[in-house]
Amino acid sequence: MTRHILLAGSTGLIGRRVRLELGERADIDLISLVRNGSTVPGHPIEFEHLYVAPEATLKPVAPDGADVAISCLGTTIRTAGSQAAMFRVDHDYVLALAKGAKALGARHFILVSSVGAGGPGFYLKTKGAIEQAVTQLGFERIDIIRPGFLLGQRDDTRLMEAAAQRLLGALSPILPDRLARYGTISAQKVSAAIAQLAGKTEPGHHVYENVDLRRLSE
Repeated sequence: MTRHILLAGSTGLIGRRVRLELGERADIDLISLVRNGSTVPGHPIEFEHLYVAPEATLKPVAPDGADVAISCLGTTIRTAGSQAAMFRVDHDYVLALAKGAKALGARHFILVSSVGAGGPGFYLKTKGAIEQAVTQLGFERIDIIRPGFLLGQRDDTRLMEAAAQRLLGALSPILPDRLARYGTISAQKVSAAIAQLAGKTEPGHHVYENVDLRRLSE
């Protein structure tokens, strides 16, 4: 049976890999949502319209409804330009996607969050807030993805991040178990884990950190 999957954030480090993995499967109808004007293959939408009218925005691109929705949406304050702009993407757009998907019949939501979600600082507080907001919508199954520091080639150049990748990559193998979740993990392993989770149907609320994601990706 074909599963209809909505994917948002398919231009990012994790999302573009998820798009490639799921897009090759014959049993999946992948509906990849991209910004208007994007050069990435997908269904163009205006995310501000999604925020205002989630179901009405998604219905034309998913006329057969949805079984699963995956959010790989995310940005940084530096890229967005302000805390408010980052919150719009990481919280408001993600919540709108979840509301629209649920209205179209989705029972399963997969959310890419961050290790330490809900902790101190604006970024982690935002991640904690969206985890809570999505959970409260009442999906039958929710998978929260909390990777540590991501390894992988980004489209943009981030020199400090590249240096941090090298440093944390060297330290990760010697981190004690209680700190391993903060270590590095490849975006490819995270996307492979998400692809596995997209086929799950058992109900429940699940949280996955580095060790879990590596196990799922094998």
